[in-house]
Amino acid sequence: MLPPGAANADRDHGDQVSARDPLPSAVRAASSAIFLSSLGVNTHVDQGYDPVPYVAMLQYTGIRNIRDGSRNMAGYLMLHARTGVHVDLGGSDVIGLTAAARTLAAADALLSIEGPNEPNNFPITYLGQRGGGALNWATVAQLQKDLYSAVKSDPVLKRYPVFHVSEGGAETENVGLQFLTIPKDGGTLFPDGTRFADYANPHNYVIGNGSRYEDNQAWNAADPVLNGRWDGLYGEYGKTWKKGFRGYSNAQLQTLPRVTTETGWDSVEDPGGEQTQGTVLTNTYLAQFKRGWRYTFIYELRDNESGAGHQGLYREDASPKPSAVYIHNLTTILADRAAIASPKQLSYTIGDAPATVHDLLLQKSNGVFDLVVWSERVTGSNDVTVTFGKKYPSVRIYDVTVGAMPVQSLVDVDTVPLTLSDHAMIIGLE
Repeated sequence: MLPPGAANADRDHGDQVSARDPLPSAVRAASSAIFLSSLGVNTHVDQGYDPVPYVAMLQYTGIRNIRDGSRNMAGYLMLHARTGVHVDLGGSDVIGLTAAARTLAAADALLSIEGPNEPNNFPITYLGQRGGGALNWATVAQLQKDLYSAVKSDPVLKRYPVFHVSEGGAETENVGLQFLTIPKDGGTLFPDGTRFADYANPHNYVIGNGSRYEDNQAWNAADPVLNGRWDGLYGEYGKTWKKGFRGYSNAQLQTLPRVTTETGWDSVEDPGGEQTQGTVLTNTYLAQFKRGWRYTFIYELRDNESGAGHQGLYREDASPKPSAVYIHNLTTILADRAAIASPKQLSYTIGDAPATVHDLLLQKSNGVFDLVVWSERVTGSNDVTVTFGKKYPSVRIYDVTVGAMPVQSLVDVDTVPLTLSDHAMIIGLE
């Protein structure tokens, strides 16, 4: 299923090279609050890092969800109380994980429960058996099956979603982890009808395999059916990347409920440095939501907490990188807390838009529309014209790389010219 309210995902100018088209068409908006609720980031409270510095970081970026392990409940409860964040709680200890989840649920701090993290890289032990890596993956499947059953049979936890094992595409035998529920005649070692999760969970790192920076980097990483250089939905749930076990069809992948619990860009080792990290990660939040991902968690909040690397939105000294600043600008411009059950339509078209230009129409609870238009060019820029179905008395134009205040204000116009390069512009309409 698509994110609630993301009905405009059926139209995107980045899927085509459009000719000049002066005829606006109606597009249904998504709720701004629901988009903002999709933003997540990985933290390391579980690994012993002091959560207190996270408070200012989370408040500034406006990120609403964190992903972490099941230890240090006091730290998560403090972060929820001071920032409002909810926790995706993961691990490979079914009893300990569900107990911790109940603690968070009692404080309304729980977002979801997640199975083992990348058992291809971090083998697990369950019921006395080792599994994952080059070992027996039946152990991983059994744990995930038991976790799902434990959550859904719990009177408190049953309303919370369960996220699948990450990197299940590495299974060495066909235990069925390429499915949320193994279908009839699934042909797997676990029986038909076995239930594992509510959401698929790839780690489709936007940098991809090969550390290349190309046009449409975030857009392609989010493609649900692309068999490309990303560990995407197709390679985990369509045809597993390790052994080629068949899962869902491309048509099924398009609507498969899905989340990304890790994606990221190293500001030192990956191309472009901190500036490119900032534009690409902001584009990633937008592209993921537009292409049907309910939650997206960037790895990570602060540098070096995973042991090495510079994937953080913040440097090791807690100073913000451009990525933190650009995400702050995005969430400040779009700020809204109340989700709209039935967002309205807006008529518009984007003329002269190449395949690197994409758009996401959002509506706030006060009725204001925000049209996010972003480009994913590595170099150069494009001039496009946004044409609306009527004149608007007040139009504000924002640039997420400049700040949270308008860079231009227009009065009584039905067209807005934009110069787009590698980041998002936002048109606010009243």
